[in-house]
Amino acid sequence: MSKKVVIVGGVAGGATTATKLRRLDEKAEIVLFERGEFISFANCGLPYHISGVIEDRQKLLLQTVEGMNARYNLDIRNFSEVTAINREEKTVSIKHVQTGEEYTESYDVLVLSPGAKPIVPPIEGLKSTNVFTLRNIPDMDKIKEYIEGNQPKNAVVIGGGFIGLEMAENLVHTGINVTLVEKLPQVMGPVDPEMAAIVEDELRRNGIELILGDGITDVQDNGTKVVLESGKVLEAELIILSIGVRPENKLAADSGLELGERGGIKVNEYLQTSDEAIYAMGDAIEVTDYINGQPTMIPLAWPANRQAHIVGHHINGRKIAYPGTLGTSIVKVFELTAATTGNSEKLLRRLGIPYEVVHIHPLSHAGYYPGAEQISLKLIFDKKTGKIFGAQAVGKDGVDKRIDVIATAIKGGLNVYDLQELELAYAPPFSSAKDPVNMAGYVASNIVDGTIETVQHYEVDELLADGAFMIDVRTEDEFADGKIEGSKNIPLDDLRSRLNELPKDETILITCQVGLRGYLASRILQQNGFEVKNLTGGYKTYSIFKNK
Repeated sequence: MSKKVVIVGGVAGGATTATKLRRLDEKAEIVLFERGEFISFANCGLPYHISGVIEDRQKLLLQTVEGMNARYNLDIRNFSEVTAINREEKTVSIKHVQTGEEYTESYDVLVLSPGAKPIVPPIEGLKSTNVFTLRNIPDMDKIKEYIEGNQPKNAVVIGGGFIGLEMAENLVHTGINVTLVEKLPQVMGPVDPEMAAIVEDELRRNGIELILGDGITDVQDNGTKVVLESGKVLEAELIILSIGVRPENKLAADSGLELGERGGIKVNEYLQTSDEAIYAMGDAIEVTDYINGQPTMIPLAWPANRQAHIVGHHINGRKIAYPGTLGTSIVKVFELTAATTGNSEKLLRRLGIPYEVVHIHPLSHAGYYPGAEQISLKLIFDKKTGKIFGAQAVGKDGVDKRIDVIATAIKGGLNVYDLQELELAYAPPFSSAKDPVNMAGYVASNIVDGTIETVQHYEVDELLADGAFMIDVRTEDEFADGKIEGSKNIPLDDLRSRLNELPKDETILITCQVGLRGYLASRILQQNGFEVKNLTGGYKTYSIFKNK
């Protein structure tokens, strides 16, 4: 017998659940409630319409109420807010936000996909008319209308996460001078500091003033002055608030459903809440971290859509377990792309999970073919087993496919040895005979094999201060252009003839530009009886971090 399914929330997870249910059961009664006007819109594209990069607003409206109702035989009710759940009677209370009409609707199965809402600190000045958050189409329209009507010359973006970065870039494209404020000491919290530093350089290069490690305390004079914790005061004709989101959990909390520590709705592997007749998904739920198994919140589009498919199947009797969220994500920052998958180094360190790291800086395709761009790629793994914990990459070209390949490898249970074996598409315009992913696998495998030991960029200064001996095997000209203070220059091609200059009673640290020549030097010295450690990522990674 077909069921009556009520869905709360008509974007991403909710809309996908509705269409999946219809494909699986032509007879089911499917009612979808959406508080706003629009369903199934492209919320990830909103910043790009504000700048005019996406010119046609209509392209962001992926489905209309009328179109989805007709194609999928659904009962979609927009402008309808679900205000309460009565779990005993299996009903929900609804209020029409325009007319005020209130009524109840019964359900056999209830699906919660309410999403997450922007965090707004309790600061009175944030109620000013020039302060905006960006979550939906009306938010986008208000920002665009304000810019067109008021022609602001400067803006303050508060928050350096994905939305903050995208808004900062798109405001620059409209001709506005932008200051970006981030309370953390870096932008892009999911990535590690040395990788974020590359993005920060790109922001500054495009005229954005970055204020890191400083938070907002007040907004004064009708939103025209932003006061920071440091005491600094910023002029602001426009303020975009993007300091994060919190799950829309009021319905769940008021009905007694179990919540996690950070407020996410707790669900089992089939996305059922503590009431088996109620499912939840998307930004509102607590998920399991795919890598470390800990509960977490990861508000991204792919998990919401995948969870919707799983819920649709489970309601119809097929059990597909959700294995957790990997957190693969990507952002465009002017000419750069930055992407990440799995766990970061700083997260693993905080959890006390042993790990090893390699940095490489290969070209996006064959160097002899025009247009090759350098990629900074970081691979994080288990030194004992070669299990891949995560990866991060930043560059102008080829970042997306490398992170996608590594994300696929993680989901496929591959390790760093397997990365060497991946037979990836190659022609000079697209890659190299050894793809950057292969190269990362080779370097990481050398560490797992014990062929080489490494030192990290953030360890070098302290080691040198304690009297460590370091050689730089780059050319004399490269060394003169920039060096690690305290290092001794012995070019790689001269190394064999200058072994007598090196101490045999201590570990020698080795650096080059990106790590490759350092590895070659390590092999020479090891086979001549020296103890060595190679700086992973070389002077390139060290200088990025040092100049941050």
